[in-house]
Amino acid sequence: MVKRMILVGALLAACDREASTDGPKVFAAYCSMCHGPTGQPPAEMVARLSVRDLTSRELRARVSPELVEAQVRTGSKNGLMPSFVGTISNAQIKAVSAWVASPAFVAPR
Repeated sequence: MVKRMILVGALLAACDREASTDGPKVFAAYCSMCHGPTGQPPAEMVARLSVRDLTSRELRARVSPELVEAQVRTGSKNGLMPSFVGTISNAQIKAVSAWVASPAFVAPR
């Protein structure tokens, strides 16, 4: 089921190569299927793939656009999160990195 969700999300994202450079929209299109719509991943994603909670105090204490951008560009060290280079544009990578690192990302929506 999780692999199917990731595959469907990746296929939908690939169809939308000309996506917005609006950080929240990029996050919704490419990141939310694993990290959850608010940055808190579903329990199944944490258990199966060790998906990081992007709202955790530990991460928020050290998060920066550069840190997020590096992760998006290289993927995770364990290989479970892919690199998004070539999947989304540099402008989209910068936009989503700035969004995830911003205080607005964890503000009540």
